[in-house]
Amino acid sequence: MALTIAPADPARPNFGGIVTGIDLRLPLTQAEVAAIDAGMDHYAVLAFPNQPISDDEQLAFSRNFGPLEQATGDIVQGAARRLRMELNDISNLDREGRIRALDDRARLFGLGNRLWHSDSSFKAIPAKYSLLSARKIPDRGGDTQFADMRAAWDTLDPATQSEIRNYVCDHSQLYSRGVLGFDFTDEDRIRWAPVQQRLVRRHPVTGRLSLFLSSHAGTIHGLPIPEARSLLRDLVEHATQRERVHTHKWRLHDLVMWDNRTTMHRATNAPPDQVRDMRRTTIESESSTMQQVA
Repeated sequence: MALTIAPADPARPNFGGIVTGIDLRLPLTQAEVAAIDAGMDHYAVLAFPNQPISDDEQLAFSRNFGPLEQATGDIVQGAARRLRMELNDISNLDREGRIRALDDRARLFGLGNRLWHSDSSFKAIPAKYSLLSARKIPDRGGDTQFADMRAAWDTLDPATQSEIRNYVCDHSQLYSRGVLGFDFTDEDRIRWAPVQQRLVRRHPVTGRLSLFLSSHAGTIHGLPIPEARSLLRDLVEHATQRERVHTHKWRLHDLVMWDNRTTMHRATNAPPDQVRDMRRTTIESESSTMQQVA
């Protein structure tokens, strides 16, 4: 059976696709890699149903699309980690496989995933693709929502586009988790010192412009902080209107892949007493957004 990509919702033919006719446990052909890349350029989000892969198989599949990030953005590091450094631990489990307590620091940090964000925008070179594999899921909740940031840019009025076109923001996990009242150590503040990102970026393949927003964005150079945060809030509200949002309702062994250069995403609430074990590999972008011509 040949690889096929179809819209997840026929009413939204350009955002969110479903991939069939492929087994991610097997090596990919060059034609398959090219088809998935082209699908990502078109749909920005691709779902691969019924892919019961291992960590090694997820890593092998992911490497077809570029160098892998290390999971340095996770709050848990060193010997306390449950997974290897190429995998972000998007779960409510500790190293022993126990569900974390409601006041567990790692669980509280993970609540930031419920805010609209783009993965690794707090790194100087942010993420290209993210690939999230569902190993165990709760019986309700825990969906992932995606916002189309290409459409968000296209539907801004020309005056706003002109105003924000060359803005530069500072991004940091200090901003995103600070909104939730998370307490940081001095080491955290050094580790997550803000980095600069352009507010509007151009896709290197399609040439399309998109808004580069994230809960990690906390300032805009040249604007007072209250004005900058008010503008960022307004832009997020614009970007996440219903007609620009695709929701993926997880099934066991789904793998979902998205382009952080053209989307934002967030997790929805899930029962805290049920296991949600998701494992994310992340592909580095080609360069910093600051290297893009203004």
